[in-house]
Amino acid sequence: MRTATIRAAVLGAALAIAPQAAVAGEAGAGAAPNAGRHAFRDLFRELVETDTSVATGSCTVLAGKIAARFRTAGFGEDQITPFRDPAFPLDGGVVVTVPGTSAKAKPMLLLGHIDVVNARREDWVRDPYRFIEEGGYFYGRGTADMKVLDAIWIDTLIRLKAEGFKPKRTIKLALTCGEESGARMNGAKWLADNRPDLIAAAFALNEGGGGATDGHGRVLSQSMQTGEKANRNFEVQATNPGGHSSVPVDDNAIYELADALARVRAQKFPVHFNDTTRTYFAKVGAARGDALGAAMARLAADPADHAAEAAVAADRTLNSMLRTTCVATLLEGGHAANALPQRAKANINCRIVPGEDGDTTRAALVAAIGDARATVTPVGRVRPLAVPPPLDPRILGPAEKLAARYYPGVPLVPAMMTGATDATYLGPLGIPTYGVPGPLADPDGNGLHGLNERHSVQSAYIARDFLHDLVKAYAAQE
Repeated sequence: MRTATIRAAVLGAALAIAPQAAVAGEAGAGAAPNAGRHAFRDLFRELVETDTSVATGSCTVLAGKIAARFRTAGFGEDQITPFRDPAFPLDGGVVVTVPGTSAKAKPMLLLGHIDVVNARREDWVRDPYRFIEEGGYFYGRGTADMKVLDAIWIDTLIRLKAEGFKPKRTIKLALTCGEESGARMNGAKWLADNRPDLIAAAFALNEGGGGATDGHGRVLSQSMQTGEKANRNFEVQATNPGGHSSVPVDDNAIYELADALARVRAQKFPVHFNDTTRTYFAKVGAARGDALGAAMARLAADPADHAAEAAVAADRTLNSMLRTTCVATLLEGGHAANALPQRAKANINCRIVPGEDGDTTRAALVAAIGDARATVTPVGRVRPLAVPPPLDPRILGPAEKLAARYYPGVPLVPAMMTGATDATYLGPLGIPTYGVPGPLADPDGNGLHGLNERHSVQSAYIARDFLHDLVKAYAAQE
């Protein structure tokens, strides 16, 4: 996901074009130049400073604040539908509908989760639930995943209303809880199961796409997500009768588990291209003009090129796009400091490429461990397998046209997300779901799911204008 041939001038050109477009659009709506940006920043701040983690926060509180913003902007009560499962009062969400003028045009759906990964203040340099602008970045939990896109979706609908825009398609916005943890409920799943009418659409726009930078200000690529990996967890467990620690034996559950985990670490799943990833590696590789780019292009042409595979796999992001990956994420063992362990277990989180599934992945883990005493058991919530959306020119065409204006010289390519999103719950409803381009990520991942999460200030503003125009283009289709 990194191309090195785009010059620094590309970003400068993008930054020059986007603000002009924003000012023109806002002035046309009767607003002072940049007033829309100030309103967007305040909205983004409120989203980030409202804690929506499963440990200490409430999505329901934030959903209420969002609904209030829409009411203030002049949306009617019939357009705003708060929802929640009574069993989970903290996990509410909201659906907002902008009716279209055409009986022929089918609705479009904007999807976003408003919950965030847990964050501990003592681990962060800054308070994770304060919105801090520093060094060209907005800091705070959720700034990258995915409250920047939530803010853009909300801002876009309010902005379109202020402009007096009448969409042909009905535009639906669903902001849900539980994507990050699902410990209590998943709002997208709840809507799919209980209120599919609220989200029924011809297609949906979601997280998962976006742009990549070199970490020094150069935009390298923009992607439209047209596929994603499946998320599966497996528990590897070793058991033993145990005994007194003063009389140790080699047959030890912790040692047995450690040996199993070492074999899991060494396990490398084969390269598994699909149409999206093959296209991505070929086009982005050709655009780079460096040794890694050449290796990407060679590997796309010949997946059996082991030298190219080794070069590409050295980049952790590219490696994860090539194959199924499994990694240990949780560990537990023993029951007393003076006793031999009777049980030791670990969670293995696997991200599975399309074309493989939980059964094939479990079988590969069992074979890699090669120890019949160690059990490998599927655990946790099982999402449906993602349904890759078609490479529809009515979706990709407008995105390519606008990307060329906002990010000149930067290739827009289909891409597979290495994580999993709530798009998995829309596939069974027949709603093809695309991860939108726009927001940028640095090579280090911007602290996503980790410490000191951040998002580029300029990227947020440019993506705001780009996605406003993209939603408007889709909404004008018939």
